[in-house]
Amino acid sequence: MTLQIEEKDLNKFIVVGDRVLIKPKNQQDRTKSGLYLPPGVQAKEQIHSGYVLKVGPGYPIPAIQDMDEPWKERKDEVFYVPLQPKEGDLAVYLQKSGYEIEFNNERYVIIPHAAILMLIRDDELFK
Repeated sequence: MTLQIEEKDLNKFIVVGDRVLIKPKNQQDRTKSGLYLPPGVQAKEQIHSGYVLKVGPGYPIPAIQDMDEPWKERKDEVFYVPLQPKEGDLAVYLQKSGYEIEFNNERYVIIPHAAILMLIRDDELFK
């Protein structure tokens, strides 16, 4: 099941927590020997790859309160442990953990950070 979103701008999307927004790469429609694969076979593959578009802030860490110092200003800020992926990375991930969305007739996947198996980062790609 795919969720369809009627928004116009991808920049308005805010990924929360330990989630990552990925644009899946085009999957192979043939085997190495040249046989065509039906769409159902491609969808059942467990491991997929795609490009990271947006990354959430990370895992939240609750603020530590100093109870023995009442004169200090108390802040209820939440700190985050940042995630490893960066925008533009190629991520290899487990498909079963993801949620598909459709935006501007294109398919995207939201996955938890724990579902990413490997990242490929090419800093030269964007220079």
